[in-house]
Order: sequence, then structure tokens, then C-alpha cells
Amino acid sequence: MIDLRDKTCLVTGASGGIGAVIAQTLHAQGAKVVLHYHHGKDAALALAQKLGARAIPLQGELGTTEGPTTLFREALAKAGAIDVLVNNAATMPEARVEGTLAAWHAGWSETLQVNLVAAADLCREAIVHFRTKQGGIIVNVASRAAFRGDSPEYMAYAASKAGLIALTRSIARGFAKEGVLAYGVAPGFVSVGMPAEYYRTHGTARIVAEIPLGEISPPEDVANVVAFLASGLARHATGTTIDVNGASYVR
Repeated sequence: MIDLRDKTCLVTGASGGIGAVIAQTLHAQGAKVVLHYHHGKDAALALAQKLGARAIPLQGELGTTEGPTTLFREALAKAGAIDVLVNNAATMPEARVEGTLAAWHAGWSETLQVNLVAAADLCREAIVHFRTKQGGIIVNVASRAAFRGDSPEYMAYAASKAGLIALTRSIARGFAKEGVLAYGVAPGFVSVGMPAEYYRTHGTARIVAEIPLGEISPPEDVANVVAFLASGLARHATGTTIDVNGASYVR
């Protein structure tokens, strides 16, 4: 049912973790995929080589003011058009109340820039581009932390993801008449990506204990939801967020 053969998708943070699985899933359904990476050049190039045709690796810096806009415009130049933007890239530095004020500010600044401001800049570029082609689709990968919060050292992360949800809803409300659809996806713990270090230091038993399904979510579950939303098969669901967390937090 999902046919993406007529779509070109830009996936941020596609060199590993959830992003790589999202990119592979979109590609498997026929999409051309622009694989954004920052530090993971070797992994991104290897993934592009594995996928072959319809895969374009592209380096981009989301931590600077100019970086996100430059990334979108370069992706557009290389791919010819962008039909779907998947804002997946994120960072999760600690920002502890017990630390120095400088460390606190640094953590919040980095988190908000990458997770929210860069995503907003990319959404802005996408909307401008979508207006030239009668519409397009934005999928923002948030987190259950947007709704339930996170542990004290990751308050900035939770706040950034909550902002991403509000951004998604605002885009859906404001640009639907121009054919722009916007969706959120809110994973819980996923078996790849940023939580890996957390799993190593804290173990997985406590995490699994709070998940009714009894396991950490596989990235394929998130990727399949993204692919469905990218297909355009659920136009009237624009503005909504789909939880993918094994019922550990259901709104």
C-alpha cells in the first residue's frame, strides 16, 4: 500500500540509529533519499553505497545558524526536489542543575539549536519549497519526553522535543490550505541510537520493566510509521503525533 516511488525524502541524522533505519525503509518503498550526516561520514557513505541508486549522502551542520538552511538548499540542488522532510537528527547533552551555570547554558544552547531551531529552519525552507509544488510532507521525530518529561539532567531535551511538537501542530494548522502536511512521531526508548550509552550505564532491566510490551522498541517500528506518514495516505491526520513506545506512555 505504501508507494514512495514518486517522492524524494530528506532525512536528517541518517548515518546511524533510527535515522539510518528510516532512510532504508523509505528507500525500500521506492523513494529517493538524501542521507544527511554530520560526523558519521563513513557510515553515511557506506549506507549510500549499500542502497545504491536513489541514495544521496550529504554532510550538514545543524549546530550553527547558517547550517540548516545551507543543508536544505544543497539537498534541493542535488536531488532536484524535496517532497518529504524527516527531521530526525537530535542531540542529548546533560545539563544538570548541580553543574556550573556555564555548563547549564551550554547544554541548553546546544540542545535547542540542534533539536528545535535547526528543525524549524529546515521546516521553513521546506514550506517555501513546497509552495512551489502544491505541497509536501514534514515528519518531525520527537519523543515521549515531549509529553511526560525526562530525568533532571535531560530537561533541555524534553523541552526541545515539546517545542518540536508545538512547531508541528502550528505548521499543520497554518499551511494545510497550501498542501503542507505535518506530523509528529514520538518514540520511547529505541534499541539503537543515542540511548546506547544510557543502556550501558544504567542497564535495560528498569527500562524494560516500565514497557507493557516487555521490550525496547525496535527502530523498524518508528521507521514504518514514518514511511506511512510520508506516503500521504493520512492527509487528515495532519497535526497529530503517533506514539511508538510500547504503551509506556500513551496520551
